[in-house]
Amino acid sequence: MQSLSTPSPIKSLIWQRSRVTRVSPKKLVLQCIYNSDSVSFQNGVGPNRADWQSSCAILASKVVAQQQSIDKSASGGDADGVADHVAAVNGHKTSVELNLVPIEKATSKLTSRQNPLSITDFCPPPMHGSQLRVAYQGVPGAYSEAAAGKAYPNCEATPCDQFEVAFQAVELWIADRAVLPVENSLGGSIHRNYDLLLRHRLHIVGEVQLPVHHCLLALPGVRKEYVKRVISHPQALAQCELTLTKLGLQVAREAVDDTAGAAEYIAANNLRDTAAIASARAAELYGMQILADGIQDDSSNVTRFVMLARDPIIPRTDRPFKTSIVFAHDKGTSVLFKVLSAFAFRNISLTKIESRPHRNRPIRLVDDANVGTAKHFEYMFYVDFEASMAEVRAQNALAEVQEFTSFLRVLGSYPMDMTPWSPSRGDDDDDEKNLF
Repeated sequence: MQSLSTPSPIKSLIWQRSRVTRVSPKKLVLQCIYNSDSVSFQNGVGPNRADWQSSCAILASKVVAQQQSIDKSASGGDADGVADHVAAVNGHKTSVELNLVPIEKATSKLTSRQNPLSITDFCPPPMHGSQLRVAYQGVPGAYSEAAAGKAYPNCEATPCDQFEVAFQAVELWIADRAVLPVENSLGGSIHRNYDLLLRHRLHIVGEVQLPVHHCLLALPGVRKEYVKRVISHPQALAQCELTLTKLGLQVAREAVDDTAGAAEYIAANNLRDTAAIASARAAELYGMQILADGIQDDSSNVTRFVMLARDPIIPRTDRPFKTSIVFAHDKGTSVLFKVLSAFAFRNISLTKIESRPHRNRPIRLVDDANVGTAKHFEYMFYVDFEASMAEVRAQNALAEVQEFTSFLRVLGSYPMDMTPWSPSRGDDDDDEKNLF
């Protein structure tokens, strides 16, 4: 048999999880584990992908053989020798341990783990035709989960413990999409995700804007006067800073990974001196009471999320589109005016411009005989503009931008979120009444 290369370590990690398939009409489960380090094949069959696929075929034939044995036993026929069927692969007999396990036992193992995905804990990708799986950062009850549901209704929302894990889940075909926040109307940009957009090769295929309604949560029976600290995501703490002061909560404020995770942490540890800033859904999920409703400093609090996929979508001109790019130049910011002029001359509106330090070359030295050596910061520029890459004016604008830049990458050209939205809870006066 021709030797083929074994899967990469990350793929081996993924395929070590059991794959369960229902065999009708009897409750049988196929359990086949491939690991080039732990599974050994006898009689000349080597540990490579081809042999693993052959083992799956053997296992399938064993299922058929046992099914025939069951049918013959039920009809009173002779089933001797059928259950002990030995298959051969390319003339080689194999003695690989391939077991059939009850479906109840296998499914209980797969459904017992409810923790978010981590870098070292990935599950197999969904089978063809299954429900769309969307990765988000946080735990159930997070605003990112709500954004995933708004972007892809009826999707299977998959929680991840880090932003980077959500990126990797899509890259490794573990999730079909990722929905991640990039900016908030009060707290500004989420810089971590902008850096990850440049590091990973995913494409922006859409956006969704989610009104954010914060609540102050505590364990049942806890009064506001007993609270000694407030925990939440840094963005949520920044968005509620003034309101917390109005509430008279001169307490310690600590940052955690996400809003719903703060509520989950308080409930799991029975912290009666701690409150969390999270959503009303998080209060319902984790058995918390709402001490104050609508505590964001501004009722027009909106977070913009982007939808990420492995492949870009085909840009169109029949509806409003937005395009996101990132660029840099060897001569620093001196060409920024020229780049912006390429859009202004073509009447293309910019909706965002963000500068981030150039990680590979953060400092640029300039020698001048008159003034000496000067140090300048190097930046990457992220720009969003209202045009589709299917439009000639957008193509010409980027062609001109490319002449002035040393690096240019289109992160995505995608439909704009045009759904109307209203402030999360009336006007500012109504919000203030809800606090006291």
